[in-house]
Amino acid sequence: MDTIASFFSFITTPVSWVIVQFHSLYGMMFGPDTGWAWGLSIVSLVVLIRICLIPLFVKQIKSTRNMQVLQPKMKAIQERYKNDKQRQSEEMMKLYKETGTNPLSSCLPILAQSPFFFALYHVLSSIASGKTIGVIDQGLLDSARQAHIFGAPLAAKFLDSSEKVASLNASLTDVRIVTAIMIILMSASQFYTQRQLMTKNVDLTVKTPYMQQQKMLMYIFPVIFAVTGVNFPVGVLVYWLTTNVWTMGQQMYVINQNPTPGSKAQDQYLQRLLKAITTRGEVRSRRKRSVVQAIVAKGPDRNDNERKFVVGLAKSGLAAQPDGTVIKSDTAAAEAEAGAAAKRQQPKRQTKAQRQAGGSQAAGAEKPASDDSEPDAPQAKTSLQKKDEPQDTTSKPSGKPAAGATRQKAKSGQRKGQQRPKHPSKK
Repeated sequence: MDTIASFFSFITTPVSWVIVQFHSLYGMMFGPDTGWAWGLSIVSLVVLIRICLIPLFVKQIKSTRNMQVLQPKMKAIQERYKNDKQRQSEEMMKLYKETGTNPLSSCLPILAQSPFFFALYHVLSSIASGKTIGVIDQGLLDSARQAHIFGAPLAAKFLDSSEKVASLNASLTDVRIVTAIMIILMSASQFYTQRQLMTKNVDLTVKTPYMQQQKMLMYIFPVIFAVTGVNFPVGVLVYWLTTNVWTMGQQMYVINQNPTPGSKAQDQYLQRLLKAITTRGEVRSRRKRSVVQAIVAKGPDRNDNERKFVVGLAKSGLAAQPDGTVIKSDTAAAEAEAGAAAKRQQPKRQTKAQRQAGGSQAAGAEKPASDDSEPDAPQAKTSLQKKDEPQDTTSKPSGKPAAGATRQKAKSGQRKGQQRPKHPSKK
């Protein structure tokens, strides 16, 4: 770690200068040798760096969304040219160029923070070794070595020996408890940040390998922080915990105010917007009008969340306009009610088992009775004959029965074909 930090020694002077300026400010409030003065100086350094990186963060958000949209096309290219890696790479670069997407944009904030992170690590390591660095002279060095955060010196590490910790006027138990708590908080904040992105701000209608990669990172990053955190000084842990908390809050704001289309966060945002519009009867802010305008411009290409939003406006008697405003419309309300009524009147779809059971019952009702029927079959046959066929009281001469009578008996369940006439004495 010290070797890597030495590569960024060129930026240690600006970093140390910023820390000293914040220390002079907080030193007047809490005292120059307190952990609050030096700890808040590191926190302020993080805030300053993250404010400067906001444009890169916005670019990262746009790049991440573009990558999500392009995943189906990228998968199609991989399937089409799976045996030609060179052509596959050419088509990928062509797709990136046409859509203006840079896959490395999602890593820009982390890459931009790396020099400051390693420069701060180099500064704190020099303080732990008792060496002046940058604009930190001997007086500031002695003040920083006396600063403790909850009993742990800024330059102490979890794996430091008891002799080294004792030279910083602290106990090894305090150092390990404080560093362990900070490592746990650092890993937990990273996990929650990634989980928030996966559960709320991802288009659930698109299943791509990119989503699986993001899900793996949700578990890999906290483990990396937990393993490498034991080698970081307390001051660096303060830096990294602060930047994780900043990222979590910044991402929470973006998810609530500018969610990914088709995601759960977009559904929640549009429901809040719908409630505000129906309560006030208008769209007030310019940003919300731009959201409504984009939904109207999509037309039939709207996703489920956006269609639900338009239907909700119609039920309230409002209609969205191309300029992002809404107007009262009785026609829209009537159409919404008619659509809802038609949806309610639709018959409930039967399951496969119910359809098969209904078909077997219908087939059993149409099938004629056979000669091998059960003993109670003649009784049912007699009752049908009495009900449907009038009894002829006149005697019929022996011979062939009439064709109509034969057909009637066949319909009533008797044997088909020519029947033997009954003897007149048996009637």
